[in-house]
Amino acid sequence: MTADLIAWVMVLAIAAYACAGGTDYGAGFWDLLAGGAERGDRPRRLIDHAMAPVWEVNNVWLIFVLVIMWTGFPAMFQAVFSAMWLPLALAAVGLVLRGAGFALRKPSHRLAQRRVYGAVFAISSLVTPFFLGAVLGGIAAGRVKVGEPASADAWANPTSVLTGLLAIAAAAFLGAVFLCSDALRFGAGDLVGYFRVRALLAFAAIVVLAIVALPVTHDHARYVWDGLTGGLGLLLIALAALCGLATVGLLWRRSYGWSRHTSVASVALVVGAWGFAMRPYALPTSLTVADAAGAEHTLRWLLIVTLIAIVLVGPALVVLWRLDTMGRLEGLTDSDTGAARVPGDNL
Repeated sequence: MTADLIAWVMVLAIAAYACAGGTDYGAGFWDLLAGGAERGDRPRRLIDHAMAPVWEVNNVWLIFVLVIMWTGFPAMFQAVFSAMWLPLALAAVGLVLRGAGFALRKPSHRLAQRRVYGAVFAISSLVTPFFLGAVLGGIAAGRVKVGEPASADAWANPTSVLTGLLAIAAAAFLGAVFLCSDALRFGAGDLVGYFRVRALLAFAAIVVLAIVALPVTHDHARYVWDGLTGGLGLLLIALAALCGLATVGLLWRRSYGWSRHTSVASVALVVGAWGFAMRPYALPTSLTVADAAGAEHTLRWLLIVTLIAIVLVGPALVVLWRLDTMGRLEGLTDSDTGAARVPGDNL
């Protein structure tokens, strides 16, 4: 019972990272596609200002996931890091380079330096979610087993590749939705339409990738497929689809406040469906949650520490998020919003 509860805490933490971290990765994705120095100046300035107060906080969820896995499920931790060391290492390198690029780009005075740091930040924002998604895809496909050595097959397989691409598309969707709201509250009206179009394009990409993933999941991740096409897994997938469509409708009606909530709900529900589809396994179909769990007293203390962390850290994260969304942490200057307009669609 304790092991199952801790496992769901880990799933919730993964969902939190997928939503919070995914939004930042999505902003980096659009930074990469913003265009040249002149054309992409204003979108990149908006991305910098929108991300600056919270981008470091989002990685707390990733650290929390790793701590729970390492402490609560050591057998799973060993198997995953043995089989997936290469994509996890590449994701870690991407995290470091992404942070360095974002932190160093803004204070750089030379255009050449800003371009280099910006490219590092943007490319890392693409690479990191792909490899993290590939790891989850390999686990869902049953490519990770206790005692098996690392191999490219564990993460370079159809399920992993499609999950990695879906992670990028979902991040791009979240990032664009949130940037619509950020552009509105920062007074950059033309950028609202600019990111609105990109949010709709990202959702279309998610739909296409999801359709492609149907036969792939059926053939290469049959256990998870069965969990996603029945019971609570199917219900959560249906709710996620409804939230996604609601987000599109809200964007079409230019209701950018509520669209943030529905977009986050759509991604979180998909992660929850994945969790239900995995039951009772930590690694389908070779290692159950009960077998992967550590000692009972370790799990109890881990649960106590988790509750303490929620009480101490949770309210601070909520306040930070509220202050950020209300625009009280940092605003754009007149020189930022007065730069040359960026060509955008006024749909």
